Formats: sequence, structure tokens, C-alpha cells
Amino acid sequence: MNRTTPAPADLLLTGARIHTVDPALPEAEAMAVRGGRIVWLGSDEDAAAWAGPGTRRLDAAGRLVLPGFIDAHNHVRLGSDDACVQLAGARTLDEIHARVRTWHAAHPDAPWIEAEAFDYSAIPGGRMPTAADLDPATGATPALVLSYDVHTAWLNTAALRALGVDRDHTDLPFGTAVTDPETGEPTGFVKDFAVKGLSRDGHRALRALGVPWASPDRQYGRLAKSLDDAVRFGITTVVEPQNSLDDLALFTRARLEGRLRSRIVAALFHPRGTTDADLDAFETAAAEHADDRFRVGPLKLYIDDVVEPRTAALLEPYAGCAHHRGDTFYPPEEFAALLARLDARGFQCFVHATGDRGIRTVLDAIAHARAVNGPRDARHQVVHVECLDPADTPRFAELGVVACMQPRHAAPDIAGPGQDWAENVGPDRWHKAWPLRDLRDAGAVLALSSDWNVAEMDPMVGIHAAVTRRPPGGGAPWTEHQTLTVTEAVEGYTMGSAHANFLEHERGSLTVGKLADFVVLSRDILRIAPEEIPGTVAETVVVGGEVVAETAAV
Repeated sequence: MNRTTPAPADLLLTGARIHTVDPALPEAEAMAVRGGRIVWLGSDEDAAAWAGPGTRRLDAAGRLVLPGFIDAHNHVRLGSDDACVQLAGARTLDEIHARVRTWHAAHPDAPWIEAEAFDYSAIPGGRMPTAADLDPATGATPALVLSYDVHTAWLNTAALRALGVDRDHTDLPFGTAVTDPETGEPTGFVKDFAVKGLSRDGHRALRALGVPWASPDRQYGRLAKSLDDAVRFGITTVVEPQNSLDDLALFTRARLEGRLRSRIVAALFHPRGTTDADLDAFETAAAEHADDRFRVGPLKLYIDDVVEPRTAALLEPYAGCAHHRGDTFYPPEEFAALLARLDARGFQCFVHATGDRGIRTVLDAIAHARAVNGPRDARHQVVHVECLDPADTPRFAELGVVACMQPRHAAPDIAGPGQDWAENVGPDRWHKAWPLRDLRDAGAVLALSSDWNVAEMDPMVGIHAAVTRRPPGGGAPWTEHQTLTVTEAVEGYTMGSAHANFLEHERGSLTVGKLADFVVLSRDILRIAPEEIPGTVAETVVVGGEVVAETAAV
């Protein structure tokens, strides 16, 4: 039988072990790309028919090829910032002081000392830091220190004065100042920074008060650096989960300057007080930014905060506390009514929820929305799902709710015994920690992600943590019964995240007709020992049929 010779491909990949994440054709050796999309998958033997004079050829030399990773929750606008003191890995107050002093000595004329990635566990006794803890290293220069999760800020005495924080001014545009229970004076610790300080009003307030970290140029520098990192790691789609309308110009600039090599989905922040006029503006922005390179649309909300400073909402009191369970940012009835209104307008909602009571409040709200509006394919997400009561596990699949989770957070060096997360929750609740296996077995869609810059952006680190519940350097596992297989973890970083963001028809698998977004890895992570997964690099990264990054193997 005569066969029509196909038109030549723009790009022809051969010699590969292609893991497609498509059950209809699980593996292939070769792939042809034309017009930015996959037009054929098959054997090396048949690949020559797709080659022409203008075809670019890529020989994978037996390497593993995967769909480009989709990082479902990656704060590319937040970090890391080269102008900040870097506190990652500083495990004691003395080490924090040493790093701050070294930076200050090198920048004696800096109007502010700014630092990031402070680890709560560096403060002895499990308490939160105070201005008095920071003053010895900073002197009269105001200092702003952000926690590793960017949910809290730590100010010295000079910064309290510069920002106008006193006992009569603790409800701030950029957070809530914690006060001493005996004196009523601000301690220097500010909670709710992620909810308020990262909002449009919070950024504007910080800029007006002269904080360099909040300036547009500093924001763009962080974004550009993080975008370069994303594509280097093989992340071909980034979901940036929390943006104001002001922030969209940063992505537009990055696109014009050629820095937007990965595709972006940008969620808009819905803080308390968001009006119908704001929602109208959100819908306008979504209509203006709706192509396959930059899409705006979902809404980000918070129901609780984080476990480490005991601001997540738990069903039972924190370990060692008689009554304190944390608070939700909305009463449950109000939040249910709010989510139903947003659902009725067709918005997809990403809701931050870490504590078991916070998660249940979100699931109850989504159930209410379905009862009021009728079922629809909303794909609302519960983001983080750190401490889930087993009774709520089946509700994700029942309600069509996506579990957007960060496996690296569950490793013992971040959350395990001896760390603030595990100690605050207490051993009796450790079985609730990041239940990846239970959720998957119950039919929930897992969208896996890094939560950069809270944890490493590299998907290899996240996949390793999902498979082992260990740190990248090894060590004893924690809550090992919740591990995934490597194949399942890869699916969570590809098709799971694609489905979570309504992208499954064009991304997430290597399938004819889909966008040609893929990565050639230096090691076959589906076959090597799990401890070898960290250190695997993306040797070649392709977005829309264009090679956008190439890295030498290590």
C-alpha cells in the first residue's frame, strides 16, 4: 500500500526512551515536531520519513525524555533576591548574626538590611524571634528579615520605628504585629505577611515607607532570575499562585525581553475586601492574557496560615497548648458564601490551607458551592494539604478538588521530628502529614510543585522527596507510608498539574497534537535508585519545539 510522505518536521528527536505519560502510547523512541506541536511519535526505524533539509535533529543518545514539568505552585516573583542576606541553612541565632554582620560590613551605606529564608527553628526554645534578637547584629540600620516560607517578617527596633509600628499601630498594611502579652508592645515579629505584605496594598505600603525589597526593579530582578532557573530545571510551565494586577506588568516585561521562556499561568490574589469591581478587573485581565505563553485567571485565597508559628487552623489544640488551635481568616459560613459567589462567576479558586480544620473549612465551602450552584468542573484546589484528617481524604475525589502539594515540605529536615512543624502538631497527628499516598489511592488528582522559594525549585528534589520522604542528601525517612512511586510522582509533576490547571488537552503528556514541551534528562530516573535522582539535570529543554536550555551532564 502506498503511504503519503509526511511534510518534514521542524524538529526530529531520535534515539530516546520517551516516557509519554500517555497510556494510549506509553513509550516511543522518536518524536517529530512541526509548528510547535507534536505531529508524530514512533520508532527510530520510521523516523527518517519526517526529516527534511530544514529539520533540526536531536539525538537523545538513549536518554530518558519526559513531558516538560509543570510546577503547579511556584512563586517566581519572590526569590531568591541577590540583594538580601541569605539565611538558608543558618540553624542558630549566632549564625544569623554572623551572616547579617558580614553583609552589613560589605554594605555599610545600605539604608536597609534585608534578609530572606530565615528558619523558625534557629530561635532556641521554639519561640518566635524578637527585635531584641536581631538588634545586636544590625545596630541602628532598619532590618527586615523574611521567613523561609515568606509568611512572617522579623523586624529590628529601627525597622519598627521606620515602619511606624507601635502598640497603637499593630494592624499593618503588610501584616499583623505580634505584641508582648505583658507590656502590649510590638515584639518585632509580624505574622500574616503572605496574606497582607504580598498583596497589592501591602507592596504599595512597603514601597511608600522606603523598603527596597518591594520596589518594581527588585521584584523584576527576582522574577527574571527565577524564570531562568525554572527553564534550566526543565519546568516548561510555571503556575505563579499569587499576583496583584500591578504584578502582571512584570511578566509582560519579561516576555518582551525574552526572559519568559517557560509558559506562565498567573493566579490573581483575592484578599479580604476584594470587591465586585475588582473581580470585574480580574476578568478583564484574564481576557487580555489568555494565550499559551501567559495566561491569567485563577484566584488565590487563604483560609489559614502556617503550622510553624502556630497560625494554621487545627481541629485540636497545638501540642503543649490547652486551647490554642489557630484561626481561620474567615468564619466558615462567610467563607462558604464567598466561595459560592466566586464559583457562580466561574472562577477557579486556589485556597491555601495547611491545618486540618482549615482544610475541612475549604472542603465544606466547596461542597456548599456545589449545593448552591450545582456541580461543575471547577477544579478548585486546596493548596499544601499539610495536615489532613483521614475523614476528609475521600472528599477530594468526591468534590472534584485538586490536592496541590509540595512533597519536599514533607521531608524530615523541614517538617520532621525536632522541627517546628512536627513538634507543634505533635506525634499523635504525624499520620496526617502530607498524605500523598492516601489521597492518590482515594482517587484525588495530585498536582505536585516546589513552592519555590520556600523549598528548592528543582523537580528532581521534589520527586525524590515524594518517593522517599527523605532530604536530598539522604537520612532516615519520615511518614514513609505516604510515598509515591517515581512514575506516580512524574505524573503529578506533568499530567496531574496539567489537569489541575485545565491544560490537559495541550500539555502534561507527549501526545500527537499537544504542545512540544519536553525535557531530556541526564539520568533515567525511572530506573535508577531513588537516592540518585537528586543531581539529575535537564540536559535539553524544549518549549513549543524550540530548544530553550541546554546543560552539560554531571
